[in-house]
Amino acid sequence: MLVPPEGLRGVQVPRLATAPAAFLSSSGQEAVELAAMAGLKLFPWQQHVLDVGLRERADGSWAAFEVGVNVPRQNGKGAIIEARELAGLFLLNERLIIHSAHEFKTSKVAFQRIEALILGCPDLRKRVLRVRNNTNETSITLVTGQVLQFLARSGGSGRGFTGDCNVMDEAMILGDDAMGALMPTMSAIENPQLWYLGSAGIGPQSVQLARVRRRAEAAAESGTPDPSLAYFEWSVDPHVAECPQGCTQHDSADDPASWARANPSLGYLISQEFVRNERASLGSSGIFERERLGVGAYPSDEADTWQVIGEDAWRALAAAESTPSDPVAFAIDMTPERSHAAICVAGEWRGGVHVEVVDHRPGTGWIVERAKELHAKWGPRCWVVDGGGPAGSLIGDLEDEDSGLGITVVQPKVRDVAAACGRFYDAVAEQTLSHLDQAPLSTALAGAQKRPLGDAWAWARRIPSVDISPLVAATLAKWGLSADVAEEPEEPEPWAVYG
Repeated sequence: MLVPPEGLRGVQVPRLATAPAAFLSSSGQEAVELAAMAGLKLFPWQQHVLDVGLRERADGSWAAFEVGVNVPRQNGKGAIIEARELAGLFLLNERLIIHSAHEFKTSKVAFQRIEALILGCPDLRKRVLRVRNNTNETSITLVTGQVLQFLARSGGSGRGFTGDCNVMDEAMILGDDAMGALMPTMSAIENPQLWYLGSAGIGPQSVQLARVRRRAEAAAESGTPDPSLAYFEWSVDPHVAECPQGCTQHDSADDPASWARANPSLGYLISQEFVRNERASLGSSGIFERERLGVGAYPSDEADTWQVIGEDAWRALAAAESTPSDPVAFAIDMTPERSHAAICVAGEWRGGVHVEVVDHRPGTGWIVERAKELHAKWGPRCWVVDGGGPAGSLIGDLEDEDSGLGITVVQPKVRDVAAACGRFYDAVAEQTLSHLDQAPLSTALAGAQKRPLGDAWAWARRIPSVDISPLVAATLAKWGLSADVAEEPEEPEPWAVYG
């Protein structure tokens, strides 16, 4: 462990953080040791990010599908990137790692740094097949086939490339176009991971960083970890115009303690004298607060406005603990891109219904085994899956007779979906529904809207980046408590009149 000189030292623990609660082990320590072998010594806070970001579930999949690191400039986020990419190449057998930045010159610098680390270490250099650094390709390829590719997002060169690990440097300049090109293609990767690394938001260009950050804030406020996001932010909570004289609830830009809170490498890479001079030079322009204290400008998202069910009405129904009682029903839903899926449960509660998100993860490979585990443990009256939706492809595996579990899957018809949404809405209005204020469900509700379904309506997402699968699954699980589990004949096609 590196030891800083005497004096003020940066706080190693982030002010805002969340991480999935479910994990078995971590490859973080091995990544730290590999980096050290290459001559890259990591500070405690960098080691912590790698430890949490590289946590794995019992099945070997990443606990965190997305990892976000938001830290002021010159603190050493590049070292985290280098350690993660070294681990992907030499430890984790990731076939393709994509490193992208807003501009190619930033990617070029990153390439040169990791190239020096690899070629400067004999044990790593002998595993390199070729290094390409020309106008057509910048990459490092190992003799065993692993590739680290460097791209720029601004020119669109990253479109169509999907790696096992996707490193998005300069994440404060990352919008819908880049994410829209990347996310759907990641569903084809068995165990992908996406890393966002950057400094404080700079306004409209920080769309994706703002979304990730809001999820971390929602998890912190609810006390429920985000199930697929690990996020670390070093920043301060600045004074506002309404603060009274002598306010101690917020951080002052002139207080060295604030400098330490926002800069974990203060005393390691950054001196207190430099920050003092920086403060005097930048004055009250707001640049010091953004660049050194992590006070960002984050764009609002249309998904922040709760359009169907009000946020206050929803929060008022939060329960302190899990409360469903028999009988219970489970339901499964997934996003159209098959990037995320959710399993929810509903059970009776004080004359009403309690709903919970049981599991919410990236990918689809985990769903069937998890469902069988839950079915064996709880013996629900039924499982609900919309046969016409993306999760419909799972029904055959769920009902597989070889499992011996006797799982019954109920497939709601169009009129049932509409009725389920209406009843869910009514239960909130009548205060006969309880929930745990879980971040995935709250985020889904915040980003949901109505879509017409005959004379009624069903849930829809307002923008492609919003995942409403927890909301749909909770709605169907509630409906499943009273659904007829007996097999019904197919509805006849409606008569059509032709003129």
